[in-house]
Amino acid sequence: MSSPNASDLHQVSDRLAKKAMRHVSERFIEMLLFAAATVSVLTTVGIVYVLVSESYHFFQVVSIVDFLTDNQWTPLFDDAHYGIMVLISGTLVSSGVALLVAIPMGTIIAIYLSEFANPKVREIAKPVLELLGGIPTIVFGYFALLIVTPLLQKIFPELPGFSLLSAGLVMGVMIVPYIASLSEDAMRAVPMSMREGSYAMGATKLYTAIHVVVPAAVSGLAASYILGISRAVGETMILAVAAGMQPNLTWNPMEPAATITSYIVQVALGDLPHGSIGYQTIFAAGLTLLLITLAFNIAGQWLRRRFREAY
Repeated sequence: MSSPNASDLHQVSDRLAKKAMRHVSERFIEMLLFAAATVSVLTTVGIVYVLVSESYHFFQVVSIVDFLTDNQWTPLFDDAHYGIMVLISGTLVSSGVALLVAIPMGTIIAIYLSEFANPKVREIAKPVLELLGGIPTIVFGYFALLIVTPLLQKIFPELPGFSLLSAGLVMGVMIVPYIASLSEDAMRAVPMSMREGSYAMGATKLYTAIHVVVPAAVSGLAASYILGISRAVGETMILAVAAGMQPNLTWNPMEPAATITSYIVQVALGDLPHGSIGYQTIFAAGLTLLLITLAFNIAGQWLRRRFREAY
Protein backbone atom coordinates (compact mmCIF):
# COMPACT_ATOMS: atom_id res chain seq x y z
CA MET A 1 0.00 0.00 0.00
CA SER A 2 1.44 3.36 -1.06
CA SER A 3 1.98 6.11 1.48
CA PRO A 4 0.12 9.43 1.09
CA ASN A 5 2.10 12.09 -0.71
CA ALA A 6 2.57 15.71 0.41
CA SER A 7 -0.23 16.97 -1.86
CA ASP A 8 -2.83 14.68 -0.27
CA LEU A 9 -1.72 15.63 3.23
CA HIS A 10 -1.95 19.33 2.34
CA GLN A 11 -5.51 18.93 1.02
CA VAL A 12 -6.57 17.06 4.16
CA SER A 13 -5.06 19.74 6.40
CA ASP A 14 -6.83 22.46 4.40
CA ARG A 15 -10.19 20.72 4.84
CA LEU A 16 -9.60 20.28 8.56
CA ALA A 17 -8.61 23.93 8.91
CA LYS A 18 -11.73 25.10 7.06
CA LYS A 19 -13.91 22.83 9.17
CA ALA A 20 -12.31 24.16 12.35
CA MET A 21 -12.82 27.78 11.22
CA ARG A 22 -16.45 27.04 10.33
CA HIS A 23 -16.96 25.49 13.76
CA VAL A 24 -15.44 28.56 15.44
CA SER A 25 -17.60 30.96 13.41
CA GLU A 26 -20.75 28.97 14.19
CA ARG A 27 -19.89 28.99 17.88
CA PHE A 28 -19.32 32.76 17.74
CA ILE A 29 -22.68 33.33 16.05
CA GLU A 30 -24.37 31.07 18.59
CA MET A 31 -22.80 33.03 21.46
CA LEU A 32 -23.84 36.32 19.84
CA LEU A 33 -27.44 35.19 19.52
CA PHE A 34 -27.41 33.91 23.10
CA ALA A 35 -26.07 37.27 24.28
CA ALA A 36 -28.82 39.13 22.43
CA ALA A 37 -31.48 36.89 23.97
CA THR A 38 -29.91 37.33 27.40
CA VAL A 39 -29.97 41.12 27.06
CA SER A 40 -33.67 40.99 26.20
CA VAL A 41 -34.47 38.80 29.19
CA LEU A 42 -32.35 40.88 31.56
CA THR A 43 -33.98 44.08 30.30
CA THR A 44 -37.41 42.67 31.03
CA VAL A 45 -36.29 41.48 34.46
CA GLY A 46 -34.80 44.89 35.18
CA ILE A 47 -38.01 46.69 34.23
CA VAL A 48 -40.08 44.38 36.40
CA TYR A 49 -37.65 44.82 39.29
CA VAL A 50 -37.81 48.62 39.14
CA LEU A 51 -41.60 48.66 38.94
CA VAL A 52 -42.06 46.16 41.77
CA SER A 53 -39.46 47.71 44.09
CA GLU A 54 -40.79 51.25 43.69
CA SER A 55 -44.40 50.08 43.91
CA TYR A 56 -43.55 48.24 47.13
CA HIS A 57 -42.62 51.55 48.77
CA PHE A 58 -45.81 53.08 47.41
CA PHE A 59 -48.02 50.34 48.84
CA GLN A 60 -46.38 50.72 52.22
CA VAL A 61 -48.13 54.10 52.39
CA VAL A 62 -51.27 53.44 50.32
CA SER A 63 -53.53 50.47 50.97
CA ILE A 64 -53.83 48.17 47.99
CA VAL A 65 -57.57 47.91 48.76
CA ASP A 66 -57.96 51.68 48.40
CA PHE A 67 -55.78 51.55 45.28
CA LEU A 68 -58.16 49.08 43.64
CA THR A 69 -61.52 50.28 44.98
CA ASP A 70 -61.34 54.08 45.37
CA ASN A 71 -63.24 55.91 42.61
CA GLN A 72 -61.05 59.03 42.67
CA TRP A 73 -57.52 59.63 41.44
CA THR A 74 -56.06 62.82 42.92
CA PRO A 75 -52.57 61.86 44.14
CA LEU A 76 -51.19 65.38 43.73
CA PHE A 77 -53.92 67.16 45.76
CA ASP A 78 -53.90 67.88 49.48
CA ASP A 79 -56.89 65.51 49.80
CA ALA A 80 -55.11 62.68 47.99
CA HIS A 81 -56.96 59.69 46.55
CA TYR A 82 -55.32 56.79 44.76
CA GLY A 83 -58.06 54.92 42.91
CA ILE A 84 -56.35 53.39 39.89
CA MET A 85 -59.69 52.30 38.43
CA VAL A 86 -60.11 55.89 37.22
CA LEU A 87 -57.11 55.48 34.94
CA ILE A 88 -57.93 51.87 34.04
CA SER A 89 -61.38 52.87 32.80
CA GLY A 90 -59.92 55.48 30.45
CA THR A 91 -57.30 53.05 29.22
CA LEU A 92 -59.79 50.26 28.52
CA VAL A 93 -62.39 52.52 26.88
CA SER A 94 -59.89 54.20 24.54
CA SER A 95 -58.30 50.83 23.70
CA GLY A 96 -61.72 49.29 23.07
CA VAL A 97 -62.66 52.05 20.63
CA ALA A 98 -59.31 51.68 18.87
CA LEU A 99 -59.63 47.91 18.53
CA LEU A 100 -63.19 48.19 17.21
CA VAL A 101 -61.66 50.15 14.35
CA ALA A 102 -58.31 48.42 13.93
CA ILE A 103 -59.18 44.71 14.10
CA PRO A 104 -62.00 44.62 11.48
CA MET A 105 -60.27 47.10 9.17
CA GLY A 106 -56.85 45.46 9.49
CA THR A 107 -58.26 41.98 8.92
CA ILE A 108 -60.24 43.07 5.86
CA ILE A 109 -57.19 44.78 4.38
CA ALA A 110 -55.11 41.67 5.05
CA ILE A 111 -57.66 39.40 3.34
CA TYR A 112 -57.77 41.71 0.32
CA LEU A 113 -53.99 41.96 -0.01
CA SER A 114 -53.46 38.23 0.50
CA GLU A 115 -56.27 36.77 -1.58
CA PHE A 116 -57.61 39.35 -4.04
CA ALA A 117 -55.03 42.05 -4.82
CA ASN A 118 -52.76 41.62 -7.81
CA PRO A 119 -48.98 41.82 -7.23
CA LYS A 120 -48.70 45.44 -8.38
CA VAL A 121 -51.39 46.63 -5.97
CA ARG A 122 -49.78 44.64 -3.15
CA GLU A 123 -46.35 46.12 -3.87
CA ILE A 124 -47.81 49.63 -3.59
CA ALA A 125 -50.19 49.06 -0.67
CA LYS A 126 -47.71 47.37 1.68
CA PRO A 127 -45.20 50.25 1.74
CA VAL A 128 -48.03 52.76 2.13
CA LEU A 129 -49.34 50.84 5.13
CA GLU A 130 -45.88 50.68 6.65
CA LEU A 131 -45.46 54.42 6.05
CA LEU A 132 -48.71 55.06 7.93
CA GLY A 133 -47.33 53.04 10.84
CA GLY A 134 -44.21 55.21 10.87
CA ILE A 135 -45.98 58.54 11.39
CA PRO A 136 -45.14 60.01 14.84
CA THR A 137 -47.98 59.53 17.29
CA ILE A 138 -47.97 63.21 18.25
CA VAL A 139 -49.08 63.96 14.68
CA PHE A 140 -51.99 61.56 15.10
CA GLY A 141 -52.82 63.32 18.36
CA TYR A 142 -53.13 66.74 16.76
CA PHE A 143 -55.03 65.19 13.85
CA ALA A 144 -57.53 63.79 16.36
CA LEU A 145 -57.83 67.10 18.19
CA LEU A 146 -58.04 69.46 15.21
CA ILE A 147 -59.69 67.35 12.50
CA VAL A 148 -61.53 64.34 13.91
CA THR A 149 -63.03 66.03 16.98
CA PRO A 150 -64.68 68.90 14.98
CA LEU A 151 -66.08 66.35 12.52
CA LEU A 152 -67.51 64.27 15.35
CA GLN A 153 -68.99 67.39 16.95
CA LYS A 154 -71.05 67.91 13.79
CA ILE A 155 -72.56 64.46 14.36
CA PHE A 156 -72.66 64.67 18.16
CA PRO A 157 -73.05 68.38 19.07
CA GLU A 158 -72.73 67.60 22.79
CA LEU A 159 -69.26 66.06 22.32
CA PRO A 160 -66.65 68.06 24.29
CA GLY A 161 -63.38 69.29 22.82
CA PHE A 162 -61.50 66.38 24.42
CA SER A 163 -62.91 62.85 24.34
CA LEU A 164 -61.89 59.22 24.42
CA LEU A 165 -63.94 58.64 21.26
CA SER A 166 -61.87 60.93 19.08
CA ALA A 167 -58.58 59.68 20.49
CA GLY A 168 -59.67 56.04 20.21
CA LEU A 169 -60.77 56.34 16.58
CA VAL A 170 -57.48 57.88 15.49
CA MET A 171 -55.54 55.40 17.59
CA GLY A 172 -57.39 52.60 15.79
CA VAL A 173 -56.31 54.00 12.42
CA MET A 174 -52.75 54.14 13.70
CA ILE A 175 -52.85 50.45 14.73
CA VAL A 176 -54.30 49.24 11.40
CA PRO A 177 -50.88 48.88 9.66
CA TYR A 178 -49.55 46.61 12.42
CA ILE A 179 -52.54 44.27 12.28
CA ALA A 180 -52.89 44.34 8.49
CA SER A 181 -49.21 43.66 7.78
CA LEU A 182 -48.81 40.78 10.24
CA SER A 183 -52.17 39.25 9.32
CA GLU A 184 -51.36 39.41 5.61
CA ASP A 185 -48.03 37.68 6.19
CA ALA A 186 -49.79 34.96 8.19
CA MET A 187 -52.37 34.40 5.44
CA ARG A 188 -49.77 34.25 2.68
CA ALA A 189 -47.94 31.58 4.67
CA VAL A 190 -50.94 29.26 4.34
CA PRO A 191 -50.05 26.51 1.78
CA MET A 192 -51.54 27.00 -1.66
CA SER A 193 -52.68 23.36 -1.63
CA MET A 194 -55.35 24.26 0.94
CA ARG A 195 -56.74 26.94 -1.37
CA GLU A 196 -56.60 24.62 -4.37
CA GLY A 197 -58.44 21.91 -2.44
CA SER A 198 -61.18 24.40 -1.58
CA TYR A 199 -61.44 25.57 -5.19
CA ALA A 200 -61.64 21.95 -6.34
CA MET A 201 -64.68 21.50 -4.08
CA GLY A 202 -66.39 24.37 -5.87
CA ALA A 203 -65.83 27.08 -3.25
CA THR A 204 -65.52 30.72 -4.28
CA LYS A 205 -62.45 32.82 -3.55
CA LEU A 206 -64.28 34.75 -0.81
CA TYR A 207 -65.54 31.55 0.84
CA THR A 208 -62.05 30.07 0.67
CA ALA A 209 -60.52 33.19 2.20
CA ILE A 210 -62.96 33.30 5.12
CA HIS A 211 -63.46 29.58 5.83
CA VAL A 212 -60.09 28.09 4.85
CA VAL A 213 -57.31 30.69 4.87
CA VAL A 214 -58.38 32.66 7.96
CA PRO A 215 -58.80 29.57 10.21
CA ALA A 216 -55.48 28.19 8.98
CA ALA A 217 -53.74 31.50 9.77
CA VAL A 218 -55.43 31.98 13.14
CA SER A 219 -52.13 31.72 15.00
CA GLY A 220 -50.65 34.64 13.10
CA LEU A 221 -53.90 36.59 13.32
CA ALA A 222 -53.96 36.14 17.09
CA ALA A 223 -50.38 37.39 17.29
CA SER A 224 -51.27 40.50 15.29
CA TYR A 225 -54.31 41.16 17.48
CA ILE A 226 -52.23 40.79 20.65
CA LEU A 227 -49.71 43.26 19.24
CA GLY A 228 -52.57 45.64 18.40
CA ILE A 229 -53.98 45.37 21.92
CA SER A 230 -50.58 45.98 23.48
CA ARG A 231 -50.03 48.94 21.16
CA ALA A 232 -53.40 50.43 22.09
CA VAL A 233 -52.99 49.95 25.82
CA GLY A 234 -49.51 51.47 25.76
CA GLU A 235 -50.25 54.46 23.53
CA THR A 236 -49.43 57.81 25.11
CA MET A 237 -49.28 60.93 22.97
CA ILE A 238 -52.60 60.61 21.13
CA LEU A 239 -54.42 60.27 24.44
CA ALA A 240 -52.36 63.00 26.11
CA VAL A 241 -53.30 65.44 23.34
CA ALA A 242 -56.87 64.47 22.43
CA ALA A 243 -58.41 62.72 25.46
CA GLY A 244 -58.07 65.56 27.96
CA MET A 245 -55.94 63.98 30.74
CA GLN A 246 -58.76 64.59 33.25
CA PRO A 247 -59.00 61.84 35.91
CA ASN A 248 -62.59 60.78 35.38
CA LEU A 249 -64.10 57.40 36.19
CA THR A 250 -66.23 56.82 33.11
CA TRP A 251 -67.07 54.08 30.67
CA ASN A 252 -68.55 56.55 28.18
CA PRO A 253 -66.21 57.18 25.23
CA MET A 254 -67.82 60.58 24.58
CA GLU A 255 -66.33 62.01 27.78
CA PRO A 256 -62.78 63.19 28.49
CA ALA A 257 -60.63 61.02 30.73
CA ALA A 258 -57.06 60.24 31.69
CA THR A 259 -55.31 56.98 30.94
CA ILE A 260 -52.44 55.26 32.71
CA THR A 261 -49.88 56.33 30.11
CA SER A 262 -51.07 59.94 29.90
CA TYR A 263 -50.87 60.25 33.68
CA ILE A 264 -47.32 58.89 33.68
CA VAL A 265 -46.37 61.51 31.08
CA GLN A 266 -48.01 64.22 33.16
CA VAL A 267 -46.13 63.31 36.36
CA ALA A 268 -42.79 62.27 34.87
CA LEU A 269 -41.90 65.82 33.79
CA GLY A 270 -39.60 66.31 36.77
CA ASP A 271 -41.73 68.61 38.92
CA LEU A 272 -42.05 66.13 41.80
CA PRO A 273 -39.11 65.12 44.00
CA HIS A 274 -37.80 61.61 43.58
CA GLY A 275 -39.04 59.29 46.31
CA SER A 276 -42.17 61.27 47.12
CA ILE A 277 -45.50 59.45 47.22
CA GLY A 278 -46.71 61.45 44.20
CA TYR A 279 -43.65 60.40 42.22
CA GLN A 280 -44.05 56.75 43.21
CA THR A 281 -47.58 56.68 41.80
CA ILE A 282 -46.13 56.46 38.30
CA PHE A 283 -44.45 53.16 39.20
CA ALA A 284 -47.66 51.76 40.69
CA ALA A 285 -49.50 52.87 37.54
CA GLY A 286 -46.77 51.37 35.34
CA LEU A 287 -46.94 48.07 37.20
CA THR A 288 -50.71 48.05 36.71
CA LEU A 289 -50.24 48.68 32.99
CA LEU A 290 -47.72 45.84 32.80
CA LEU A 291 -50.16 43.45 34.48
CA ILE A 292 -52.98 44.50 32.14
CA THR A 293 -50.76 43.86 29.11
CA LEU A 294 -49.70 40.50 30.55
CA ALA A 295 -53.35 39.54 31.07
CA PHE A 296 -54.19 40.38 27.45
CA ASN A 297 -51.22 38.35 26.21
CA ILE A 298 -52.23 35.34 28.33
CA ALA A 299 -55.81 35.62 27.05
CA GLY A 300 -54.53 35.81 23.47
CA GLN A 301 -52.37 32.72 23.92
CA TRP A 302 -55.33 30.83 25.39
CA LEU A 303 -57.59 31.84 22.50
CA ARG A 304 -54.93 30.83 19.98
CA ARG A 305 -54.59 27.37 21.52
CA ARG A 306 -58.35 26.97 21.60
CA PHE A 307 -58.72 27.88 17.93
CA ARG A 308 -55.90 25.53 17.02
CA GLU A 309 -57.74 22.68 18.73
CA ALA A 310 -60.98 23.65 16.99
CA TYR A 311 -59.43 23.66 13.54
